[in-house]
Amino acid sequence: MAKLPPVQELKGRTLGRILIKMGLVTREQVHEALRIQKERGKVKIGQIFIEMGLIKEKELAIALAGQRGMEYIEIDSLEIPQEVISQVPAQMAKTYRILPIDYDKKRNHLVVALDSPDNFRATDDLSTLMGFTVEAKVADPDALNAAMNKYYAEEDESLTDLIGEIESDKGLASLQGRDASIDLDELKEAADSNPVKKLLNLVLLKAIQDKASDIHFEPFENEFKMRYRIDGVLYEMVPPPKHIALALSSRIKVMANLDIAERRLPQDGRIPLVVGGNPVDLRVSILPTMFGESVVLRVLDRKQVDLRLDMLGMTERDLKIVRQLINKPNGILIVTGPTGSGKTTTLYSALKELNSIDTKIITTENPVEYDIDGLIQVQIRPEIGLTFARCLRSILRQDPDIVMVGEIRDLETAEISIQASLTGHLVFTTLHTNDAPSTIARLLDLGLETFLVTATLEGIIAQRLVRRICTNCKTEYQPTEEQLMELGLTPEDAADKKFYYGRGCDMCNNTGYRGRTGLFEIMTFDDEIRDLIMNHASTAVLREAARRKGMKTLRENGLELIYSGITTLDEVARETIAVEA
Repeated sequence: MAKLPPVQELKGRTLGRILIKMGLVTREQVHEALRIQKERGKVKIGQIFIEMGLIKEKELAIALAGQRGMEYIEIDSLEIPQEVISQVPAQMAKTYRILPIDYDKKRNHLVVALDSPDNFRATDDLSTLMGFTVEAKVADPDALNAAMNKYYAEEDESLTDLIGEIESDKGLASLQGRDASIDLDELKEAADSNPVKKLLNLVLLKAIQDKASDIHFEPFENEFKMRYRIDGVLYEMVPPPKHIALALSSRIKVMANLDIAERRLPQDGRIPLVVGGNPVDLRVSILPTMFGESVVLRVLDRKQVDLRLDMLGMTERDLKIVRQLINKPNGILIVTGPTGSGKTTTLYSALKELNSIDTKIITTENPVEYDIDGLIQVQIRPEIGLTFARCLRSILRQDPDIVMVGEIRDLETAEISIQASLTGHLVFTTLHTNDAPSTIARLLDLGLETFLVTATLEGIIAQRLVRRICTNCKTEYQPTEEQLMELGLTPEDAADKKFYYGRGCDMCNNTGYRGRTGLFEIMTFDDEIRDLIMNHASTAVLREAARRKGMKTLRENGLELIYSGITTLDEVARETIAVEA
């Protein structure tokens, strides 16, 4: 093979042009390959060159690396010093498929080998998570695997090992009890220390891999806790020493481009990452408390949720009703439930189903949780006066067919939503109420007129999320009378029913649960219900009328899931006890 031209001469050029420069193909052969590609459709041209016998896999990898401005490197013969390897923790190296091969401490410059030029985003995350300036080179995937097995042969560094390293670090130990007196330079140095970066990265990667929705760092008087929420339940990790709290919160601020000198006021930010090829957004919330800053990271893994209505856990009957509601030409559909009950996911699943070339959809949210092609999404920013109400006024001048309002919080937003539906728009929104019928009382409490509510409201979906029993350790059992009573069941009611729970196994982290599904209560409106609202009927009367019309309550829907072996008595009792009380 001819000598490779300088990388800067190859960057951004077409693959055919690069291979000509490398002396591997002629102009005529490139034209022939392009002709074959045109005939065959979506086949990559590099594959065609290989099939024509003009180049080998390795030569293609070298050319593709050059196209991205990266050098190709042979790592078989390299001897990498341990101090270079130690710059990137084992778990991080394996997650991102990178190997550190050189490190300049003065410039904080790290050179890494990647298995593919398509993995270039790993360098952005390495820079965000570890604070290095990163240069990437491309290596043969098999050679990279062998090198990773050689240099990261031992067990992955555990949380306990890292905490031990932090406890023995004299520089970090000097922070003990000095929250108020520490100066900015010391704080930056602590935030950039390797043990702090390693600990934070290990916690983040583990939480993302375990599909956690939130990560909590919480300072108390005598301890510092780290917890993460999986399937709606908080689990505690091994607590690090309390003196690390300030360094850890400062490190998170650095990653989220926040002010590390500000410790008296709340701050919000975001950290964009790409973990295992998936885009992950970490929404950062920092709150000053009596004993330091409480930090919560909301994990928005856009690949984790399958945004389809038929994947939310609705029965065939409920799915049919929801599809009828979302296909109405105008009106308001409200999804209600507490924080974290999956309201946004339900609305997005509906919007994704309606997303077509002939429909203009605009959303207003705080924050924007999922990026979806074809939707115009607006981020609400109350701090500069961009509220739901102000945004909604402008949206109606953008000629939309469907509008999603993240949440109705006040009378102004409610009134504009109603005006939007009266002028021929379909409006989706959310509200915080216990169940579907009590939504009416909440809207009237905001100050809306009954005739406007009855003229525009088409349906209300109340929902909760319950954990699914792990299918690997699912076991049949006989519940006690007390467990049955929690859901208002008698032993006679349960006589011919089967009940299940999860024993706990490696697949579900010994919790007995894996994943979540929705409980739904869907209230639709007809003349009788509208008359009751006009006559200011109580929530209890509205609930009874809706049930007569076929509405299944959250608890009834939960019982169906229990009898189907999808969830447990405890889960349904926990999520519906406030509704039935």
